[in-house]
Amino acid sequence: MIRHAPADDQGRLVGRRDVTIRVDPAAARALAALVGPVDRIAVSPAMRCRQTASAMWPDRDADRIAALWEQDFGAWEGASYAHLPDLGPMSADQLAATAPPGGESFADACARIVPALESQAAGGGRIAVVAHAGTVRAALSRALGRPGAALAFRVAPLSLTRIDVSPAGWAVGCVNLSADGAPGEALPGG
Repeated sequence: MIRHAPADDQGRLVGRRDVTIRVDPAAARALAALVGPVDRIAVSPAMRCRQTASAMWPDRDADRIAALWEQDFGAWEGASYAHLPDLGPMSADQLAATAPPGGESFADACARIVPALESQAAGGGRIAVVAHAGTVRAALSRALGRPGAALAFRVAPLSLTRIDVSPAGWAVGCVNLSADGAPGEALPGG
């Protein structure tokens, strides 16, 4: 699982809208080298994910999978981070079940994303998925057994999260490795 390169979100929540990214071609190639050989590349239809995949593997085609889009933030889409509503104290599971007006909850997003990831995994081989922080968290929720648990993870732009899939289940191999193999710095944004 690879989160797309840093997005120019201008301090606003980005889910389903396209925004430009700042991709360092050398960092993208270095992260592709860290990932190693892959049999397939799957990508969210978002421009920022397609551009990141193209920078990482310029000579490879990627399968666009609509279910890999970021969470739909509904009325909160495009709101400045400073003006998002304060939801008050709630558990991670309660937060995962909370949907913005006109949008989907993180649990709903997981219900959409996880089956697509399971379908990709069922095809076998090594798969690179280039998508969003929420998509990476959905994979983590599958490995951890519940959406709320995955909300504890920050997912850095242009970082690698490895999920190992076997008949015994899904296991977290690593989270947030950057191109130099160090933990990445998580920034706000989808």
